[in-house]
Amino acid sequence: MPTARAPRIPRRHFLGSAAVLTAALPLAAATAGGATVHPGQARPQARAGRTRFWPDGAQLVISVSMQFEAGAQPERGASGPFPPLDPKYPDYPLQSWYTYGVREGIPRLLDLWDRTGIKVTSHMVGQAVERHPELAREIVARGHEASGHGQTWEPQYSMSAETERASYVQSIDTIQRATGTRPLGFNAFWMRGSPDTLPILQSLGFLYHIDDLSRDEPSVLQVGGKPFAVVPYTVRNNDIVRFDSPSTTAEDMLGELKAEFDVLYAEGARRRRMMSISTHDRISGSPARVRALEAFIRYAQGHAGVTFMRKDDIARFALGASGMPAA
Repeated sequence: MPTARAPRIPRRHFLGSAAVLTAALPLAAATAGGATVHPGQARPQARAGRTRFWPDGAQLVISVSMQFEAGAQPERGASGPFPPLDPKYPDYPLQSWYTYGVREGIPRLLDLWDRTGIKVTSHMVGQAVERHPELAREIVARGHEASGHGQTWEPQYSMSAETERASYVQSIDTIQRATGTRPLGFNAFWMRGSPDTLPILQSLGFLYHIDDLSRDEPSVLQVGGKPFAVVPYTVRNNDIVRFDSPSTTAEDMLGELKAEFDVLYAEGARRRRMMSISTHDRISGSPARVRALEAFIRYAQGHAGVTFMRKDDIARFALGASGMPAA
């Protein structure tokens, strides 16, 4: 059955009360049938055709990522929709493209999540949070998860273990100071971690990472003799992988999301299935893509047994469930 709409927090009224909302988050969260109910989110309801694979008998879980990266990009040499420019010259149009993500993209996406009553996971680059702490705070106060995405716009795979650890410690501190919550999940730069990444994350108290494409369901691996959850990411349903293709319009994206959903939903009657979607601040925050995303979310919510979950909730479920596949 369709999910009830969450009450919308008008953006113009938000910033003045952000601190109060953030402080209230731990008190506002409650649990229903094993799944966390976040502020503004409808409680799961009984569904026909319940399965044993997910909390509340859900047939399919959908998890949406919202990448918060704008502000962390390098001043020169960042990737984008423009032809490469010699890094000795400033690339003003490219920088404005990234700035769109915080001025228009994330605010528009936040309003979409409110309208549709879903909660998402925001993978935040530390430097982006440092430059826009009020936006990071708003994301969390509106019920979404703040997850780690590194402190800087640098790949983890080439870092020394000491540098990598220091980067994650700084990222934890940055996000915690801005939002009042600490990240429990992690997404490496272009998914490429180092051999040290998972042991470092485990030692710092992270519960999961998403840098794995091998399943359409969560799994658990052993890191240092302790369980660590894998909540799979996506390149198929990922705007940054597809945005520069002239054939991938917003309507094309909608069609692909529906096709992917239809197959996974049918499979979900027989086995545990999860659908992952990735949105980037400066790409999916555009008007046409938000319209397509809303059409997809309404389509999915029109099916019985569909639940949208944050990745930290999926990780907690995976770590506590029996029969979870090994990564």
